[in-house]
Amino acid sequence: MEPMEPLHWKVVIDARDPHAQAAFWAAALGYVEEDHSTLVAKLLAVGAVPPEATLTVRPGTPEERLGWHDLAAVRHPDDPLSEENGAGLGRRILFQRVPEEKTVKNRLHLDVHAGPGTRDAQVERLVKLGAAVRRRVAEQGGSWVVMTDPEGNEFCVQ
Repeated sequence: MEPMEPLHWKVVIDARDPHAQAAFWAAALGYVEEDHSTLVAKLLAVGAVPPEATLTVRPGTPEERLGWHDLAAVRHPDDPLSEENGAGLGRRILFQRVPEEKTVKNRLHLDVHAGPGTRDAQVERLVKLGAAVRRRVAEQGGSWVVMTDPEGNEFCVQ
């Protein structure tokens, strides 16, 4: 069997408000919110997507742009991106709108690694951004803080 090229991937998280989640996680991780406005405008102009599939992100601000109604994403600022559609080509999180609220524990979660001696400051910063502390864990193998993002998705800060 011939060796395969590595696969590109992204983490996809269900959300009630994809754009609010993207804004939170961009601030939390120091990532960049993806700008899909060029692709959205192009598809609207040729009638390939209905206007209700889109929205104006951050209306009335200098960051105002077109976006997808049901999708928003963040990417690592150092990773490449597609000039054609604004999507990141590296470390990326996509938020997709779903109608239901989160009801059970995540089967997959993010671990956020703070620098040495900075975990408590990072936890405080994340709380100010809208996260909540669920519990602090101290075990023989280490310690971390279990938190939830603004929609209740669990993540850990180590």
